[in-house]
Amino acid sequence: MEAKKGSLSISSENIFPIIKKWVYSDHDIFVREMISNGCDAITKLKKLDVMGEYQLPDDYKASIHVEVNPEEKTLKFMDNGLGMTAEEVEEYITQIAFSGATEFLEKYKDKTTEDDMIGHFGLGFYSAFMVADEVHIDTLSYKDGATPVRWVSNGGTEYEMTEGDKQTVGSEITLYLNDDCLEFANEYRVREVIQKYCSFIPVEIFLSKANAEPEYETIDEADLKEDDEVVEHIHEDAKTEEKENENGEKEVVEVSPAKDKVKIKKRPESLSDIHPLWTKHPNECSDEDYKEFYRKVFLDYKEPLFWIHLNMDYPFNLKGILYFPRINTEYDSIEGTIKLYNNQVFIADNIKEVIPEFLMVLKGVIDCPDLPLNVSRSALQNDGFVGKIAEYISKKVADKLAGMCKTKREDYEKYWDSISPFIKFGCLKDEKFCDKMKDAVLFKDIDGKYLTLKDCVEANGGELKELDKNAAPDNAEENAEEKKTTIYYVTDEIQQSQYINMFRAQGQDAVVLKHNIDSPFITQLEQRYQNVQFQRIDADVTDNAKEEVAEDEKEAFQKTVDSLTATFRKELGNDKLDVKVEKLKDSNVASIMTLSEQSRRMQEMMKMYGMDSMGMDMGGENTLILNANHPLVQYVQKHEDGENTSLICKQLYDLAMLAHKPLNPEEMTAFVQRSNDIMMLLTK
Repeated sequence: MEAKKGSLSISSENIFPIIKKWVYSDHDIFVREMISNGCDAITKLKKLDVMGEYQLPDDYKASIHVEVNPEEKTLKFMDNGLGMTAEEVEEYITQIAFSGATEFLEKYKDKTTEDDMIGHFGLGFYSAFMVADEVHIDTLSYKDGATPVRWVSNGGTEYEMTEGDKQTVGSEITLYLNDDCLEFANEYRVREVIQKYCSFIPVEIFLSKANAEPEYETIDEADLKEDDEVVEHIHEDAKTEEKENENGEKEVVEVSPAKDKVKIKKRPESLSDIHPLWTKHPNECSDEDYKEFYRKVFLDYKEPLFWIHLNMDYPFNLKGILYFPRINTEYDSIEGTIKLYNNQVFIADNIKEVIPEFLMVLKGVIDCPDLPLNVSRSALQNDGFVGKIAEYISKKVADKLAGMCKTKREDYEKYWDSISPFIKFGCLKDEKFCDKMKDAVLFKDIDGKYLTLKDCVEANGGELKELDKNAAPDNAEENAEEKKTTIYYVTDEIQQSQYINMFRAQGQDAVVLKHNIDSPFITQLEQRYQNVQFQRIDADVTDNAKEEVAEDEKEAFQKTVDSLTATFRKELGNDKLDVKVEKLKDSNVASIMTLSEQSRRMQEMMKMYGMDSMGMDMGGENTLILNANHPLVQYVQKHEDGENTSLICKQLYDLAMLAHKPLNPEEMTAFVQRSNDIMMLLTK
């Protein structure tokens, strides 16, 4: 062929400086682009063979070879794919305007950020110029009579194309690395990048170092393969030992038979698992396979709780495995890692357009060849199809969890404490997910028993009714007036132990809700179900815990209430202190503190938005409940100005508060000192 020189078909000479500047933060991505292009070339050649348009040699083995050369400062990518003719090099390499380079330059020429721009247009092969001052392509097309081609560019807009000397079908791309990127002439650095992006690419990848000393291994001759390079034949004689037989006589016994071995040049090991677990049918995979894959990919040696294998061919092709990791919420990060692949080529972690936000707490892989990526495989196009993929993934997860709840309830309960934050987050974020999970959301009661929402409501004599979204406004008012079933809950089993004991004494139950997400979650449930309300166990004293005041005692009891209220307000220095006096059935309880559910939720909301630090107290006040049946309360009532009355009032208040929430530093200091004073009284 006639040598040809020319300029690349783009309207600006700024393309390569822009590539280098924009992609520098992730410049190792060029390795993925080079290998992916080679993989594409091999895939196309195989397809031509299947279609009868080309016949692969009998000994054909698809592979990509990467060679580092520290002395020459080069990095080579060699594939045995379909190669290119001079015309194809001209079209696919030289005329890069077809892939949007002009549009890219116009759109991003004024940008100054260092975002990863690989993927905003079809850079593909040209990502090589992020690290190379000069790039050579040597290629030979599969077509009969094709002439080998050599294409050379020095990273500007000039190129030269001549006849090459490549003898085998495929392409070889040589990168002459610039001084800033010599790290990519290091075998270990390149291995690291290949494992990052190409661990599961469907073609074997081999990495070697130019001019490296050969390595050898010794194997049994029976295991010798046709392409092994034998260096030496080794015969090992049988090994024997002198042992005593049953009669006590010594005899020579063969403990290892004679073996014929061979020393061979070390077999190259592929860096790519061409058949990763997600490409297989779930029936072909054992539990150990799933666990081993999890350890290998995520380097997490805590066994996952369980997993979901996604395998779908219609209406789009999607495969993957999602793992529910075992998380210590006190120490571990809740955020997981979902690796997104396109035809087994790694794209990115945690792409929110494809993976629903609430699934980000999981670990897993998703491979979707139908993803609408641009030419360089790195960025999603804004396509409604992507949303459908996210919906499908959400649906499959919900189906799996709901199915486990029905058919493997015992296992599901074991997992519940670990997976409940994730499920509740999903219900808050995705209404369809919530619809599917409504019968699979569990509540653990104070005795460790797991109940559904329906169980909780029915245990309190109610009936679960979902709000009719299509109800007329007048019906909505009727629903609001309907008697609600109250579900009591605990957020801190230690802090609220006194209230729990009172509940148990009265045969009442409560559920444990101690995660941050529980507050918005129960609010959502109250909006969804018209006759359900949640109330923390310390929001009020239930009727079951109180004795009724006889009619003929009400007047005298009111005087007791007034007297105690006045005394406590005076001794605590708070004229607005809300005090209630009740006859509690549990005579061991002298005082408790309550805060209405509405007030507490308001306080939590204000705190969430940082408004409590602005001196805004919109949440209401605590109410001090005094037990008229307790001797200490009776003492205060009888000795309004007694010597120890002030001490007792303050101590009863702090004890009630301690069972309700932690004291602040000043309050705790005063409480400890007062406790010491009370003990000193006992010594007199």
